[in-house]
Formats: sequence, C-alpha cells, structure tokens
Amino acid sequence: MDGGGRLSRSLGRTRSQSNPQQVRAASAAQRPRARGQESARRTNVTPITRQEDPRWISELERRRPRGFGLAATVVMLLGAVVLGVMKGGHTDEVLGALSDARNAAANSVGFRITSVAITGRKQLTQDEVLAVGGVNGRSSLLFLDAASARDKLKADPWISDATVQKLYPGQLQIDITERSPFALWQENGRVSVISADGTVLEPYVARRFVSLPLVVGKGAETRAKDFLGLLAQYPQVKSQVKAIVFVGERRWNLRLADGIDVRLPEFEVEKALATLSKMDKETGLFSRDITAIDMRLPDRLTVRLSEEAAKARNDLLKDKKTPKKAGSA
Repeated sequence: MDGGGRLSRSLGRTRSQSNPQQVRAASAAQRPRARGQESARRTNVTPITRQEDPRWISELERRRPRGFGLAATVVMLLGAVVLGVMKGGHTDEVLGALSDARNAAANSVGFRITSVAITGRKQLTQDEVLAVGGVNGRSSLLFLDAASARDKLKADPWISDATVQKLYPGQLQIDITERSPFALWQENGRVSVISADGTVLEPYVARRFVSLPLVVGKGAETRAKDFLGLLAQYPQVKSQVKAIVFVGERRWNLRLADGIDVRLPEFEVEKALATLSKMDKETGLFSRDITAIDMRLPDRLTVRLSEEAAKARNDLLKDKKTPKKAGSA
C-alpha cells in the first residue's frame, strides 16, 4: 500500500492507462505474434476437397432422377448390342427381322395384301415386278412404302416409269411402262439386249431375242436407232444385212449375210445406200464372189474379190495375154 492507503497495483494500472502511447506500443507488439500464430494454424490445416467430402455424394443421390441407374444400364446394353451387330455385319438381318415383326403385327389386324393388280408388263412376269418393288408374302399394306417401291421399280432397266397405289384394306395397284427390246449390242465380246435409247436391259441369254438386229462397237448402242431407221428405207440392202458395225465412233460398216463387208462413208450415208441398192438390183452385186465393197471415197466404189475369184481373174488375164505373144512371134 502507499501512504494514502491504496494498493500499488491499482496505482500501476492507473499509470499505464494514463499513458496511451505505452498502451498502443504494447498492442502493436502483440499483433504480429498473433498474425504469425494464425498463419501457422492455417498452414497446418488440411483442406477438405469435394471428392473427400461425403456430403456431395449424398447431395448428388438426392438430386438424381428416379430410375436413372436402370436407364443408364439399358442404354449401355443397347449400345453394346448395336455395336456388336454393326461390327458383325448383321445390320441387314436385324432390320429385316424388325420389319417382318412389324408387318406380321399389321397383317394380324387386317392389313394383309390380299390382291395385286399389275398393268403394262410384257417382258416381266408378275413375280419379277413384285420382287423388284420389294413386295413379298410377308409385306403388309399398312407399312408398304409406295414411294420407295416406285423408285425401286424405276431403277430396273426394263421399267421406264411406274406408279404404286395402296387401296385399303388389302389391294395393291402397280402400273408400269416397259422399255421394248430394240437390238443386240456387242462390245468386247459381250452381247446385251438394249432398248431404242441404248439402255442395257439384260445380258443376251434368251432365244426370244435372236431375231433382233446386231449392232457392234463402242457408241453403237446410242447411235443405232437413227442408222437403222435410215437403213429401213432401203429394203434391198437391209434384207442382206447381218450386223452393223460402228467404226471409230464415226462411221458404219455393213456385214452382209454372205460375209461381204460394206465400208460406208462418214458423210452422205444415204447416197451410198441408194447406190448400193441400185447396183444390186441391176448387177446382182451382193451375189458376186467378193469380200468387201469400199465406198469411203465419194467418187468411186472399190470391190475386193475373194481369193478364188482373184485367182480365176488372174488366170483369165494370163490366158488372154499368151496368144498375143505367140502371134507376135
């Protein structure tokens, strides 16, 4: 205690409070130490990530739609099945099976094709037309795609146009326009049946086409119609023609039935045919013992004799020259 009866501690506190500068200095000295301690505490704390915190898993499960796991499993299984089908090359088989199942369901409720009417066919049979259009015994009228069937029919070389109509509940109407066989076309040893516009209809295997004219050479299939139309104006020549040959995609040769080759000019073909017809009528040109008639030069006609005819002609000329030499001697 001091002389006034007060404790010295109280006196010391009073003095410290009475000196503000000392108080601020003491506080400033304590703050860095507190910051250091707080920094050390933060350094030693290990942060908790979202992956280690089990609460985010619970939150995700709470927000997940009901049945999400089942749906994801089904999608994965379907993906695996589709991938296996594609890699195994069974896509067409699977699609065909699905189509058959769909058609069977439609047929069972009354949409079976019960009658088919086809008009315009001459060369093709009814079964061939249906097969080309993709119609079979399992097809149903409900799921038959009329536009697709029409496109398939028009893609066949024999068919130039087609219409397909569905008449419910079970009638199918197909109208087609066929191309007509016009000639046999030979190129590189292959013979095909062609139409007048040059469309290849089918390989030549059926004997019913044997009477068609034979055209030979590259480009002949599209040029034959005009030339055969011109040749028809001269029946004297046409009746002897076995084949027409397109040479160099520029001009025509005639191969006659007796093996005679007639080499026509590139230009003024009609005039050359008229000359041929006239000479055969007047002199029996096509019945002569010749192998070729060359008309490529506009001012002359050259004939090549067969070997026998040429030999006989040479012998005849020799016989005519021999008496002259003997008489002059």
